[in-house]
Parts: sequence; C-alpha cells; structure tokens
Amino acid sequence: MIQPRYRPERKQTAASGDAGATRRWVVVWLLWCGPLLARSQALAPAGHTPDVRWYEAAAAMKRLAQSWGDQAYGAVLVLDDHVVGEGPSRVIKHGDPNAHAEREAIQDAQRRLKRTKLTGSILYSTSRPCAACEAAAAAASVSRMVFGDTLQDAGVPRAVPRP
Repeated sequence: MIQPRYRPERKQTAASGDAGATRRWVVVWLLWCGPLLARSQALAPAGHTPDVRWYEAAAAMKRLAQSWGDQAYGAVLVLDDHVVGEGPSRVIKHGDPNAHAEREAIQDAQRRLKRTKLTGSILYSTSRPCAACEAAAAAASVSRMVFGDTLQDAGVPRAVPRP
C-alpha cells in the first residue's frame, strides 16, 4: 500500500479565503490591463489647470502656422513650468513632410537646452500626435503628452505605432 505524502493543513479563515490565488489574479490582471490603464485618455479635471495655460500656448503656435498658410497644428514642450520648445507646423512653409508641430517643438527644446533627452517634460499639442511624432517624443524621453482642446492625456509616448 502506498502511503500519501504528508501535507500540513493550511489554516484558512472565512475572511482570508485563498489569499495567494487572489494575489496571483491581481498580478495577472495588472500585467494584462496595466498598460491599457496607463494609456487611458481620461479628460483633465474641470477648472483652470496648468494644462489649460500650456494648451493656449500650443493654440498660439497653431494660429502662427495658419498665418503662414501652413497646416493648422501647434505644439509646445514644457519642462519645470517653462516653455522650452515651441513648434508651429512648417510642413508647407519648409516643404518638409516631417516638419510636424510636435517634432518642431521637440527639436526646438533640444536646441535650446543643448541636450537630446527631455526627461520630465510634457508635450502639449493641438491634435493627437501621429505615430512618427509619438516615436520622436519617446526617443527624446518626453514624459507625457496632452492633446486637443479637451486636454486628453495621451500618457507616456511609445516608440511603436498605435494599433
């Protein structure tokens, strides 16, 4: 006759249940849904926030681009409550299909600060950045992107294209 292995009994209380299984499911859920939650496009809170002030600066860049007869896009890059990069769209003005407002703002900030990494900065744009602009923001280590007049938070830029 084969003897079963000795397994000490786990004491469970009614309140605790199987805490290990619950913890595992929470970890699995966070690994699965965490990136989705981080990239959720929640609206900014109502009222006067700093985001509104910086969006107005991006809107001024948009009006400047329109005054040149260019596409109606604008962006600013903010670091430590100061505008460090400004970018009106220059696609038509320069004849450069890569001269999007967001990329112009990033390049302007890199020139002004004399560095390529812009860690801690926030990119404010008048519209949703395209995949190329988002990749440029990720390469420059931009910490956050906010776009549109509803101030949707695009989260941390990614270097891979959106689905």
